[in-house]
Amino acid sequence: MSNILEKFNKQKDYIICIDSDGCAIDTMDIKHIKCFGPCMVTEWNLEEWREPILERWNEVNLYTLTRGINRFKGLAVALTEINDKYVKIEGLDEFVKWTEETKELSNEALEVKIQKTNNVCIKKALEWSKSVNKSIDLLSDDEKQPFEGVKEAIIEAKKKADIAIVSSANEKAVLDEWSKHGFLEHVDIVLTQNIGSKAYCISKLIEKGYSKNNALMVGDALGDLKAAESNEVSFYPIMVKKEKESWSRFTKEALEKFIGNSYSGEYQEKVIDEFKENLSK
Repeated sequence: MSNILEKFNKQKDYIICIDSDGCAIDTMDIKHIKCFGPCMVTEWNLEEWREPILERWNEVNLYTLTRGINRFKGLAVALTEINDKYVKIEGLDEFVKWTEETKELSNEALEVKIQKTNNVCIKKALEWSKSVNKSIDLLSDDEKQPFEGVKEAIIEAKKKADIAIVSSANEKAVLDEWSKHGFLEHVDIVLTQNIGSKAYCISKLIEKGYSKNNALMVGDALGDLKAAESNEVSFYPIMVKKEKESWSRFTKEALEKFIGNSYSGEYQEKVIDEFKENLSK
């Protein structure tokens, strides 16, 4: 797990970390609408309340300030609401506690936990997550396209900075999607959910010798902003429903300001305010 980080060496003075789902690749909506929510309904036999449950799942995971929340955190929120509103979820408390205390939110970490417990909810959470991954693999290539302007942005950024993918998504899916669209050749390191949280990944990259002033996180969710803030690095938002415009502005305006050390301060505050307002609508 740590081998990827151990082998990585800083090449340029700047590093730009880029999220994948909903930020670079237009996969976030389709994965939640077709995979995450429906797989939860199936795993916990919730067909009776399917419509309101799926509507709420999408609201929490896509269209509010909790957009981009880790899959297991999102599941904990959903199951807690379902437990309170529709039907009792056996073993829920122990699963929620795990999501709050574990250092790694991944299938691998759940498998380790299952060796120590017979908790039904924890076992079902792992089965749900595996089902989600299988259903994501079955999505057509047409349903997993990059946002317009992403490739151009990455190529320009790579001239000035090291490029890292920092994503809470499944590693295989990220590698497949970035490779398929010819993005991976412009990337220096890929850090996904099996490595640790986004905040952790950014912190380990900073340890490679980058000044915090020379590090930037590009993301589409509040969690991406928090991961940047916890490491005292800059943040550039890709705004929901305005992805093309966001990537264009990154290439034409924000990148130059970042490399020229005039990004943080007034300009960053402006784009973050716009980002929060857009997510709050």
